[in-house]
Amino acid sequence: MPLQNRVTPTGKIIANTARGTFMGNRGILHDDTKTLGKARWKHKAWITCLLEFRGRYSDPMPKNRYTRLFFLDEAVALAVGHRPCYECRRADYNIYMDHWASAHKCPIPRAGQVDTILHSERINSKTRQQITTPMRLDELPNGAFVQLSKSTPPHLVYEDALYAFKNAVYAEPIKRPKGITVNTMTPQATLWVLQSGFTSDLHPSLQPS
Repeated sequence: MPLQNRVTPTGKIIANTARGTFMGNRGILHDDTKTLGKARWKHKAWITCLLEFRGRYSDPMPKNRYTRLFFLDEAVALAVGHRPCYECRRADYNIYMDHWASAHKCPIPRAGQVDTILHSERINSKTRQQITTPMRLDELPNGAFVQLSKSTPPHLVYEDALYAFKNAVYAEPIKRPKGITVNTMTPQATLWVLQSGFTSDLHPSLQPS
């Protein structure tokens, strides 16, 4: 039976055998039986890591160590409020922070400053649910995730198309509608980073038309 450690763009953590292309850390969320408790994070430093780094990540739920969460790709990780890891993804972390400084018109920030801002934008403090923001679809950058309606899956924005998230892959693209407002999942601060030029590492199943 697959472990409950796969994160979707809506912020849910589900059981899925597919690992995707990135791993995440929010602290220890599992018990000795490798079952998640009620907590979905233990600190504000939600980071996105490589699947393998110096042989450290052989067990997805090691005893007394942080729970390894998995994402289809970086766009999904960014959508739920993660950022690149300083240690295993140092180059990507530096690029992300450079774009953050450019987008926010500020000095290059410390990780803790970014984590505090992201946490305020990714989670509603009362409901503890993912925050979404109504925005014009025309204005969203590549790598953003949106919800067209309550009955449709999340969609990735890429060029003039939208790609539905299907857990292990992206579905065939549809043309990006013009002139509509959608619920945007990706935190506002990260949207600015994407608009500034940061490029998400996307899953190979995305086939631009």
